[in-house]
Amino acid sequence: MLGKTFLTLSLLAAFAAQAQTTGAPASSPAKKELVARILKAQQPAIEALARGLVERPALEIMGSAAQALPARVAKDKQEQVAKDIQGDIQKYVDDAVPVVQKRAVALSPSTIGAVLEDKFSEDELKQIATSLENPALVKYQSTVPVMQQALGEKLVAETRPQIEPKVHALEDQVGKRLGITPQAAGGPAAPAPAGKAKK
Repeated sequence: MLGKTFLTLSLLAAFAAQAQTTGAPASSPAKKELVARILKAQQPAIEALARGLVERPALEIMGSAAQALPARVAKDKQEQVAKDIQGDIQKYVDDAVPVVQKRAVALSPSTIGAVLEDKFSEDELKQIATSLENPALVKYQSTVPVMQQALGEKLVAETRPQIEPKVHALEDQVGKRLGITPQAAGGPAAPAPAGKAKK
């Protein structure tokens, strides 16, 4: 898998180098300036992408830890261990997010910017930059997280009665396939006897 990925990246690099040396149109200073304006307007989205990349493994680790906690830690210590894990995850996020965000912003001209310069005319870039810099759009984009949170909270509250039983049924079904018996009320899941798990 890694070899295939390396080969693909090598081929892409070769094609990019060939395109640069075989008549790829040079970008004008005006296009570069317009792309810089677009990237500046899109910096919050670029930083959000970077944050998401950093948080994804943290969320996966937190989910795995939450599942393992009841089986691995004494009941009287679970709350403190959970808090410690949350602290570890927050420290990771606090340390890693600025590094990845800074690098994402630095890479954006050679990645996103290169695509913009290649795929859009100067006139199109001017229209995009003007649109993204529109004060009403800037204000709208700044309120998107608030709107998404409001929708998410209401959506979860109103669909929980229909969705929660489906989630529990899915967990039970996956558990059965893995040879884990469904949890008794409040108790940890017990593995099914080895003879019954295999068919």
